[in-house]
Amino acid sequence: MARLRKGVAYRRIERPYTRKSKYNQYSFIKGVPHLKISRFVMGNPNAEYKYVVRLVSDKDVQVRQEALESARKTANKKLEKALGKNYFFRIRKYPHHVLRENPLATGAGADRLSTGMKLSFGKPIGIAAQVFKGDIVMEVFVNNEQAVNIAREALRIAKHKMPFSGRIVMEKVLAS
Repeated sequence: MARLRKGVAYRRIERPYTRKSKYNQYSFIKGVPHLKISRFVMGNPNAEYKYVVRLVSDKDVQVRQEALESARKTANKKLEKALGKNYFFRIRKYPHHVLRENPLATGAGADRLSTGMKLSFGKPIGIAAQVFKGDIVMEVFVNNEQAVNIAREALRIAKHKMPFSGRIVMEKVLAS
């Protein structure tokens, strides 16, 4: 099985020329890789919460779905272990952007396989979310001050899995 390239290869935001459409003539990408993020909403969404802790991006970057899933797993594990089901955790960014790669053959016989930069659109190899400066990537809703500290710690751990330096912001939820 082929290994993933390093995330730095896909970190820069590129023009989304990767349209997928249900109408064949409008679709640039014929096959889109499946989504690896298993859940976007965790915890108890029906309860009333007093505080929200958010992970906010500090720069424009593309985040691969593997990084989002890894951050989700680590943060949710920390929250579930410490708070049980007394939290609501949500991933706010969805990976729509299809990443492509033009594989160039090297070695003996490569001249018969490669097309160089002719027909260089590339094959789909993964998907990523385009995150811009100030966008909320993840958020955790909790009820008390002690849970806020646990949520901050969970998002701090998740931040280490991301390809950007984000900041963690805490706010009080306004009663509606």
